[in-house]
Amino acid sequence: MNSDVKKAEGILYGVGVGPGDPMLLTLKADDVIGKADVIAYIANDAGHSLAKSIAQNSIDKKMTSSYEELSITLTMSTNRTEINIMYDNAAVSIAAYLEQGKSVAFLCEGDPMFFGSFAYLLARLEKHAIEVIPGICSVHAAAAACKVPLGLLSERIAIFSGRHSNDEILNALKTFENIVILKAGRLRAELIGLIEQAGRLNETCYVEYASQTEQKIVTDITQLGDDSGPYFSLFLINSRRDYR
Repeated sequence: MNSDVKKAEGILYGVGVGPGDPMLLTLKADDVIGKADVIAYIANDAGHSLAKSIAQNSIDKKMTSSYEELSITLTMSTNRTEINIMYDNAAVSIAAYLEQGKSVAFLCEGDPMFFGSFAYLLARLEKHAIEVIPGICSVHAAAAACKVPLGLLSERIAIFSGRHSNDEILNALKTFENIVILKAGRLRAELIGLIEQAGRLNETCYVEYASQTEQKIVTDITQLGDDSGPYFSLFLINSRRDYR
């Protein structure tokens, strides 16, 4: 074999592993995880990775084959400069594997292209071969848990996060039939006030940790009080129209 011949580069897979319930992992995701040379995932400072824990059954089936793991420590911070440096370093590590001809499955909670961490790597590694494996996102899991349709017929859907301004969220509550407010967390009490101001308390379902073992559903959000909620929490506001 000619040693000068460059080995073909590997493929980077952005794998959506779903919102938390391992049973919601798709067959496609399971297949890609099973065949990948490298399993990459984001972990917190303590080394825990929600994405990895969701996909653990698929990873365990790889134990008879040779593979590597790349744990990417990402500190929760509002400082984008620090976070961008972490993603820069992660991209360098992943690129090194790809250039060796190894395939990398980057595990991403929910769907990689819906507020997914993978999108930040996609922008940095776009010159490489990349495939995205969609996953079930928290919005769909929460709608299923609450048995609330996200949209019917000509209804409109708006998706916001708690990071938007109060004016933007209040305007959406008064304009759209269906609204999802993600990452309620620390602003939960303030968001409840906006929902009340819009006159939509009776149209709201609140969900924490959708599909996970800690899942919590509250249909009377006035009972939540003034406490903050977890990062993985959202409000579903639905017009509750009867189309029969």
